[in-house]
Amino acid sequence: MIQTLSVAEAIRTRRTVRHYRPDPIPAATLSALLELAVEAPTSWNLQDRSIVVVAGDEGREGLTRATGGQPQPQEAPVVLVFVAEPQSWRADRADIYDQARRSGAWSDEFIDAFAAASAEFQTDLDKRGLLREYAVKDAMIAASFVMLAATELGLATSPMNGWDEDKVKQVIGIEDRDDLAIALLVSVGYPAEERIHPGRRALEHTVFYERRAPGVR
Repeated sequence: MIQTLSVAEAIRTRRTVRHYRPDPIPAATLSALLELAVEAPTSWNLQDRSIVVVAGDEGREGLTRATGGQPQPQEAPVVLVFVAEPQSWRADRADIYDQARRSGAWSDEFIDAFAAASAEFQTDLDKRGLLREYAVKDAMIAASFVMLAATELGLATSPMNGWDEDKVKQVIGIEDRDDLAIALLVSVGYPAEERIHPGRRALEHTVFYERRAPGVR
């Protein structure tokens, strides 16, 4: 019988792992992980994020250079690059609406109203220069799903900062796409180290009700 973790257990046991065994991730496991990742919610169901799976030696070497020599791309068998797509709202979304219609989730009347309201909302974001911010948020939500799902599947992850966006774009072949942005890199593999939870501040230091308490830093 396969042991599985609850969501709460995955949240509490997930640690950021920087060193990995060279064991490859089975194709079925990686596919299951990616299927769970794309279930993440997105603003207006735009699905304005994509994931590039970098598993080859050349790609991971490129990401090692792009991250200033961090060990994760060198050791982990897979690095997932989360790409934000700020301009995706301008593209045809008939496939999204057709799927929702077939599943019975949305009626034709809802789709018409939803499409109009979405366009109005995105146009306002564009005027305020916030399209990139919203798309990056959606990509980050998908990355969070990946880290929890990976924990449930027995995999370790590390959300990576400290990378050069232009270099990452070059590695994944989108160096000429100014309409796309790199949101996050996440290494995935089997851990070669055990990380102890360093702990978190007490709830009263972080969580507030109605208004944030003044003077708390």
